[in-house]
Amino acid sequence: MGFGQRAVEGLDVSLNARFWAGRRVLLTGHTGFKGSWLSLWLQQLGAELTGYSLDAPTTPNLFEAASLASSMRDLRGDVRDLASLQQALNSSQPELVIHMAAQSLVRPSYEDPVGTYATNVMGTVNLLEAVRHCTSVRAVLVVTTDKCYENREWVWGYRENEPMGGHDPYSNSKGCAELVVSSYRASFLAKQGIALASARAGNVIGGGDWARDRLVPDVLQAWGRGEPVRIRHPHAIRPWQHVLEPLRGYLTLSERLLSDGAGFAEAWNFGPRDEDARPVGEVLACMAELYGEGARWNQDGGEHPHEATYLKLDTAKARTRLAWQPRLSLEAALKLVVDWQRGFANGSSAHALTLAQINSYLAQ
Repeated sequence: MGFGQRAVEGLDVSLNARFWAGRRVLLTGHTGFKGSWLSLWLQQLGAELTGYSLDAPTTPNLFEAASLASSMRDLRGDVRDLASLQQALNSSQPELVIHMAAQSLVRPSYEDPVGTYATNVMGTVNLLEAVRHCTSVRAVLVVTTDKCYENREWVWGYRENEPMGGHDPYSNSKGCAELVVSSYRASFLAKQGIALASARAGNVIGGGDWARDRLVPDVLQAWGRGEPVRIRHPHAIRPWQHVLEPLRGYLTLSERLLSDGAGFAEAWNFGPRDEDARPVGEVLACMAELYGEGARWNQDGGEHPHEATYLKLDTAKARTRLAWQPRLSLEAALKLVVDWQRGFANGSSAHALTLAQINSYLAQ
């Protein structure tokens, strides 16, 4: 077995464990919240995993709390550094690259637009440039966001062929990253036989997220301190989904990219069911019921940067062509988050909590 390879037990029949065993994978952004969940899942599937990322962005953080570095090759570097990225690919010789490294928050993008564009746009350029000079790579998945679309505040979901846009620097930079993906696919990678796809997911929630300016972590941290949480936009509607939902989509799509190539080298949406695109206020009410005593919130009436009011994804393409669909209701997803955070606060192992939720999800 290579590093990071473990026995596979109780895993989803829709994911081919034999396919992943020993598969060389490079994951950028592996120290982040979503990257940590995906790292553990890939380790359990038996992949030979290399991560390339900056240090974890928060303290505490899931990557360190779950001791994920011990079962993978853990490289630290910046996606803005092309030479370092190229060295990481050359040394790990991956078959599959999943690019998740990003500046992923709206409000900090207003504070540092230059850094946001440098990471999200040029970081993607650098990654794809490194890929086209690495002969081992057969497939690449670039993860962007549902916010990459030109938001017209309409009531139906955005499809993969809708125009890119984005009002704030974060959203706009992700729309730019999608255009970079399209250009590199047509100009370089398709001609080299490398299948390049992008994935756009909704507002992702899950245990082990301590990022600032995200609704669910902010709420749980405030309530944990016995404080009411201040909410900017209680009527804003977002496509909420547990982190395991899009990650299963990424893994399913990656299998198709490696096995079927160009037929799946496109953009893909992974979002919740239509009924789970809910206002922030409804999410808070559900969380308060799950949390119990001490769950209080009020509206922050101050001035805030622009954020979209309504956003929803059309996932018909993933449902039809990948046989992927969400499994968890919003209520079930929020319960998983509250249970994880409470378990961790009470001394349970972050690794065990995360793995238990993965296996419980796959057993559904």
